[in-house]
Amino acid sequence: MRQQRAERFVVGITDHMIPPPDLEAAVLDGIAEVDFLDCRCEEDLDPERLARLDALLVWSTRIGEATVDRLKRCRIVVRFGVGYDRVDVAALEAAGIPFSNNPDYGTEEVADHAVAMVLSLQRRLWEHDGRARGYTTAWQANTLTPLHRSSAATVGVVGVGRIGTAVVNRLKGFGYRILGYDPFQPAGHEKAVGYRRVRRLEELLAESDIVTFHCPLNGETRGLLNEATLVAMKPGAILVNTARGELFAGLDPVEAALRSGRLAAVGTDVLPIEPPAPHPLLDAWRAREDWLAGRLVVTPHNAFHSDQAAVEMRRNAAETARLFLEDGVLRNRITA
Repeated sequence: MRQQRAERFVVGITDHMIPPPDLEAAVLDGIAEVDFLDCRCEEDLDPERLARLDALLVWSTRIGEATVDRLKRCRIVVRFGVGYDRVDVAALEAAGIPFSNNPDYGTEEVADHAVAMVLSLQRRLWEHDGRARGYTTAWQANTLTPLHRSSAATVGVVGVGRIGTAVVNRLKGFGYRILGYDPFQPAGHEKAVGYRRVRRLEELLAESDIVTFHCPLNGETRGLLNEATLVAMKPGAILVNTARGELFAGLDPVEAALRSGRLAAVGTDVLPIEPPAPHPLLDAWRAREDWLAGRLVVTPHNAFHSDQAAVEMRRNAAETARLFLEDGVLRNRITA
């Protein structure tokens, strides 16, 4: 049984949660005090409080070079979530501070959310719901076409990591033909998981009736969903994005593809700007304009959430900090 250390560390938490940070304090009990910084932006971070931290847990606050310079005794920075585009990993590396993200929470939730969007849009549930509000006499005869069974449709999965793999596993039970594109997965991954691997994204886009995105945001994927990509998709395809809003090169290409019918429908949990800035596509969505009825489904960046995932996320991040501070074990490290 471990003995309590004489030295007590200080672990800071940037923002987001409603105090007190009881879950983190319970995980760190006996080795650290928790300082909830409760900031709204990077400029709110108190230099004196940063200087005394041994570890920093980050939610949505940007951690730039100026903040890194103020982490005088910090031994590790941990992101509560998976994405880390708001963290200057290179600056942390230059300062000798390792950075870890938190990939092992919410996998089931995001996969379920994506598959729910795939199924509901492929079955045109939202469109039926939107149009049924105006039916007064004829009822059952109001079917929409085309409307194909799952086994007659191809789903392309872009990014077959943890979440993409979970999506593939869920989709297989519905009989979809599944393509996967992920140049970072080892040879044979497709055989172990059960999808047909394609070597070029363009091939997946051209063959898929539905494309669901599960790739990280980086220099190669930022703005990936642009006019050229949407034109390369199969006419009448469905697009699902539960990854990152910045995959969209703005909403203009999406609006154009929906208006022209190039895209049958879009389901997205993420937007290029959140909360969303005014845009004609979102104005039409809010107004339930007839041309868009059931063809655009937007959820407020909460695909990762469940009661269980919220607890898991916080505990995992605190455990990553504790493992490193107490035992020198560094898990989920991200490098620049």
